[in-house]
Amino acid sequence: MSSTTIDTPTKILTATLALLERPGAKLPTMSDIARASGVSRQAVYLHFPGRTDLLIAATRLQDMQNDIDAALTASRSATSGTERLDAFVTAWGNYIPKIYGVARAILAVVDTDAEAAAAWNTRMADMREGCAAAVQALANEGTLPANVDPEQATDLLWTILSVRTWENLTQTCGWDQACYIDTVRGLALAALAQDVGALTDVLACPDPPA
Repeated sequence: MSSTTIDTPTKILTATLALLERPGAKLPTMSDIARASGVSRQAVYLHFPGRTDLLIAATRLQDMQNDIDAALTASRSATSGTERLDAFVTAWGNYIPKIYGVARAILAVVDTDAEAAAAWNTRMADMREGCAAAVQALANEGTLPANVDPEQATDLLWTILSVRTWENLTQTCGWDQACYIDTVRGLALAALAQDVGALTDVLACPDPPA
């Protein structure tokens, strides 16, 4: 019988994700992670000098497990700026539910925990690069409105696609996922790709069940 040995860093990261994804989870300490991993606290610090490093590595492992590269293939291979924007918005919007458990635990303490804030800011900077690439594709082909600054357009897209926006609409307001996707696609395409017809999808979702 063959067996697969999980290396220590992966064991630590897997345990970290499991702790973060528990309902109502609080951000675990390094000691919590060591116990859950079945390794010493010193071993955790040997592989991850600080909790920021560990959280960044854990979220990147989560991306790998969810095959984020495959999800972004359509955006990265798009032949037009509008197609790239549409594919990116759809891919990221549908990816948020997969990472929300971990994101929620980190977001809960970003205002009071510098390590969590640093990890979250790094993750959102990575996402912002995708927003910037979509906006640049529009600018390159002349689809981005002439009076729109690409940096501000990136700011807007990044904000529309924030986890907080998804959380407010789907978790607080009760929108279903399809309604959320239709709305953010419509907003992004209308505002940044001059596709006024896309506005028909904005707020056109049926009322959520009572």
